[in-house]
Amino acid sequence: MFDIKWIRENPDAFDAGLARRGLGPRAGEVLMLDEDARKFTHALNDLQERRNAASKQIGQAKAKGDEDEFNRLREEVDRIKHQMPAAEAEQKKKQDAIRDILSGLPNIPADDVPEGEDEAANVEVRKWGEPKGLNNAKEHFDIGEALGQMDFETAAKMSGSRFVMLKGSLARLERAIASFMLDLHTGEFGYTECQPPLLVRDEALYGTGQLPKFAEDLFKSTGDHWLIPTAEVSLTNIVSGDILDEEELPLRFTAWTPCFRSEAGAAGRDTRGMIRLHQFSKVELVSVTAPDQSNAEHERMTECAEEVLKRLELPYRTMVLCTGDMGFGARKTYDIEVWLPGQGQYREISSVSNCGDFQARRMNSRCRPKGEKQTKFVHTLNGSGLAVGRTLVAVLENYQQADGSVAVPEVLKPYMGGVEKIEAQK
Repeated sequence: MFDIKWIRENPDAFDAGLARRGLGPRAGEVLMLDEDARKFTHALNDLQERRNAASKQIGQAKAKGDEDEFNRLREEVDRIKHQMPAAEAEQKKKQDAIRDILSGLPNIPADDVPEGEDEAANVEVRKWGEPKGLNNAKEHFDIGEALGQMDFETAAKMSGSRFVMLKGSLARLERAIASFMLDLHTGEFGYTECQPPLLVRDEALYGTGQLPKFAEDLFKSTGDHWLIPTAEVSLTNIVSGDILDEEELPLRFTAWTPCFRSEAGAAGRDTRGMIRLHQFSKVELVSVTAPDQSNAEHERMTECAEEVLKRLELPYRTMVLCTGDMGFGARKTYDIEVWLPGQGQYREISSVSNCGDFQARRMNSRCRPKGEKQTKFVHTLNGSGLAVGRTLVAVLENYQQADGSVAVPEVLKPYMGGVEKIEAQK
């Protein structure tokens, strides 16, 4: 969401920001509605002042015994009371129209975000590790099915396509990966672990930007709740409607949760395997900062996510996304892409975004500097630390052995009860 006052003062900058997103100008339309809404606001204020003055004069006329003036003033108050609902309705109509427009527009990119229409214009920031040169490298689904512990057929029998059932050591390996991530983020990086709700109401999804624009990407219950597409929704809404002491910031939260996405726009993409499922798990990172902290926090959060891959010894590269490839709520995003030898390419495993005050305005989440009365909107950031299923995919492909087994990364062995490698079930 945007500050209407800023748009009034910077209409050209607002339209220029939208142009970088590949969108046409909207400032003129918004400001015309805003002017109309303000006219009705002024009219309402005038009516309220006249009503209050007349009400006060009614008492004075009654005290003087002036019956004619008393009746005239009562009639005036009645007329004003009948005029006000129409003015209020028109004011609300204009304000709702502004809200509808602004809630459907993406965040304005930061100045240092590269220009571009799609992922081809993303820019590599750094690379870590050497991709393993494996002979006849297999993809994760071939490895998992050969192990007898990755079952797409049984999952499809009960749920349809884009679901998987993990069994035995692979199920334990996924749990081990998530536990390792949580221990790292809470023990070394200062995140507070949470177990948030998986079902949320409309306003929570509106606050983080999934509604109203992306309803088709979500799963809705038969009641008033939606399944979360990511724990970003639950964790960010911890501060919804709050006024925080600025000295408390930054706040950092993490959670390992299932995530649910309809993948409405993913027809024909990654139809085999675990890359793009309707249900998957993720360790999410969320930070809430003061406005002047968010850029530094963005770099820090990205490094926290990268550290997971370093300790797993999985090669990766970090990309800054161009204006045409960023998510709806982001002002700047880093994608971390892990090397998958079975595919022979880097694939996204984490997306880390600084949303500025975009989500905070939708949630009305603010902070107050010590000793000051004035509040300001916080900044929010989110990122995968990491996507657990895709990390499992990366481990399987990078640690596959010639005999069909999979070596367990050193940092995961304590979580696997000392198991050195995963072999086919007998």
